Amino acid sequence: MGIQEGWRGRIYCTTDFAETAMKGRNPIFGAEASLGKTMEMRSKRAIIIGAGPAGLTAAKELLERTDFQPVLLEAEAFVGGISRTSVYKGNRIDVGGHRFFSKSDRVMEWWRKNMPLQGAAAQDQLLPGMPTPVVEPGGPDPEKEDRVLLIRQRLSRIYYLRSFFDYPVSLGWNTVRNLGLVRMMRIGMGYLRVRLRPIAHERNLEQFFINRFGRSLYRTFFKDYTEKVWGVACDQIPAEWGAQRIKGISIAATLRHAVKKMLGTGGKSVGQKEVETSLIEQFLYPKLGPGQMWECVAGDVVRAGGELHFQEQVVRIEMSGGAIVSVVTRHAESGQERVWHGDLFFSTMAIKDLAEALGSQMPDSVAQVARNLPYRDFITVGLLLERLRISNRTARITPDNRIPDNWIYIQEPDVKVGRLQVFNNWSPYMVADPSKTWIGLEYFVNEGDDLWNMSDDELVALGIGELEKIGIIDRSAVVDGCAYRIRKAYPSYFGSYAQFDDVRHWLDTVPNLYCIGRNGMHRYNNQDHSMLTAMVAVDQIAAGRRDNDALWQVNAEKEYHESR
Repeated sequence: MGIQEGWRGRIYCTTDFAETAMKGRNPIFGAEASLGKTMEMRSKRAIIIGAGPAGLTAAKELLERTDFQPVLLEAEAFVGGISRTSVYKGNRIDVGGHRFFSKSDRVMEWWRKNMPLQGAAAQDQLLPGMPTPVVEPGGPDPEKEDRVLLIRQRLSRIYYLRSFFDYPVSLGWNTVRNLGLVRMMRIGMGYLRVRLRPIAHERNLEQFFINRFGRSLYRTFFKDYTEKVWGVACDQIPAEWGAQRIKGISIAATLRHAVKKMLGTGGKSVGQKEVETSLIEQFLYPKLGPGQMWECVAGDVVRAGGELHFQEQVVRIEMSGGAIVSVVTRHAESGQERVWHGDLFFSTMAIKDLAEALGSQMPDSVAQVARNLPYRDFITVGLLLERLRISNRTARITPDNRIPDNWIYIQEPDVKVGRLQVFNNWSPYMVADPSKTWIGLEYFVNEGDDLWNMSDDELVALGIGELEKIGIIDRSAVVDGCAYRIRKAYPSYFGSYAQFDDVRHWLDTVPNLYCIGRNGMHRYNNQDHSMLTAMVAVDQIAAGRRDNDALWQVNAEKEYHESR
């Protein structure tokens, strides 16, 4: 069985971009794009640490709206960060799953500006019996062109007690049948009890969940899975995590959505701004996975004169008079150090690593908090299958009667796997052979623990054994497998995070530093939230002002929230 070499695997791109990037050179191809001012008109440089969604959005916004030349320094040999698309033998992996959906009109328009909506049926929508797909008149044909956003139907479900439950959990007949009348009565009584006497002061995530769902439903569907994801007990996670990630979703919200759907008044458009994110029914998705968006954006930036340098790890940051004057990088292969001077600096690197690079220039008390910030790491195991053991029992028509789910949340307590993706359902172009089923098993780990230290072969064997154990696959149907490890995938909200405001306030005193993105702000941002932090930062630069609070408010206001 062929196994991908760890998490530094080849990244697919529709141009020669990735091939050139892997050689560590600055790829410039095609005619120079028209993005704002020419390079001759740009007298100042913005050094951007990291070429993920936040860094690349900042670069493109700077080119279009300011006189700064962006210089992107990426530690890896690819763009996109955790929003990349990895490839194993022609089969594409979306690491973590990235729906292109946002409550922000600005972000939705930005995506559509950079990649047009499909104007014809995709591969899996052309099969006999498939419903007529939603398309954009005049848009590109995904069977003929690559730079295209597909409009995909969303379905996520929970797998528990060897059965499928709606996600979010509904109070329909399927739930009653799977749980049984006694469990349902306990859940109902628990919910009524907490509505009558809610916990007055929510101090932790457990209390947050109980106040919204009742104690019985919390213990059934939230407690074990959340602790599997974060590796700590729910009563050790601040309620702030729930306020950020689950705001807006509740039993009442789920029931309201169900009634609207029955009455035909639910969200029908791609935008669906009025619908809680966990309840959306369709989303946008690049034909070749999320990384394709960022490869295309990177290409646009480079063609317009921005710089993009790979395998450059920031090891030191130099300051003078309270401001940053340069950063020092070390090349991953040659070990050569290089100094990069700039006028403005954007950081998407983990704040823990930023503190190390700043060294003694950051006060000891602040640095101690920053260096002890916790993270949760991530492993994806890809399995190529002849078929799944479970089949489609929904009303949705699918190729080969394959289950239509994008994600399946695995809440079985007797396995370690936390979530399962069916990549065929994100985009049919994610799998090299459409007759095969290509899935990803997600494990939430800490770097250096037993799971992290397993070999790739051991991880693939673990995944096969666990899915066979819970009845999702047969071992004999496995064709191939691979494994990827992702460091610092999830900034965590416990430990020294309780003192994070000290770090934030000190960083805010550096006048030419903008911390943006998920790890750059140590905030569990989604892709769209990360982009918005970059946009807000460039708004301020273009207007000649600085408002740190506006930057930190992104993903703190209700309209930005992605519910989980």
